[in-house]
Amino acid sequence: MCLIVFAWKTVPGLPLLAAANRDEFYERPTQPADWWPDHPQVYAGRDLRAGGTWMGITRDGRFAALTNIRAPQYIGREAPSRGALVSNFLTGSQRPADYIAALAGDVAHFNGFNLLVGDREELVWYTNGPTDDERNGKPLAPGIYGLSNAMLDTPWPKVVRTKAQLCSLVCQGAPSDAYFEMLSDTTPAGDCRLPKTGMAIEWERLLSPAFIVSPNYGTRCSTLVELRADGSAKLTERLTGPEVDCA
Repeated sequence: MCLIVFAWKTVPGLPLLAAANRDEFYERPTQPADWWPDHPQVYAGRDLRAGGTWMGITRDGRFAALTNIRAPQYIGREAPSRGALVSNFLTGSQRPADYIAALAGDVAHFNGFNLLVGDREELVWYTNGPTDDERNGKPLAPGIYGLSNAMLDTPWPKVVRTKAQLCSLVCQGAPSDAYFEMLSDTTPAGDCRLPKTGMAIEWERLLSPAFIVSPNYGTRCSTLVELRADGSAKLTERLTGPEVDCA
């Protein structure tokens, strides 16, 4: 994913509500969200090139999602796929904090990432990027959060805008369609508000909306995840982009 906004333990009966957009090159082969034949408890999309995933849930209410850190000067072309960090949690049984504790000493070979892992009891954010954020690797407090291709709650324009909309929709008790409408926002940021991540200004402009459109790269799917206090979990995916049958 390249944008995730989520409400954690702020809605009665709904410990987690997360809305996200996955941005990727259109040519990268992808399996839409479904139950995995080799791991029947997992419901997620699948990267058919590397085998992992970017976001998913399980029948018993586990959740994981990942964003890349935008730092082109530090990209290692031989680094392993970060999607395994999500799928390994979903197919495992460790508590979120225990999974992160076991993972934290062995992530230097991955390109930069943000990882969310959780269940109905705890939600943990972890990044291997440079940060002194005391929340890193620890269960998050209840609240509204936003994550793109920098650290948690870094105030990029699309993160600030979408977090505010999420808060409003949660307060209204809005239906699912309203969250997908929020995720479809193609409004670009003004140049004076663009982050400086080492990419050309043309790319910073292109990547600044919540929903990205270009000839070769853009938002491939929008997703809404609900973990409910009654033990149920739901992931709703809407495919987007020029080839919505991207299986």
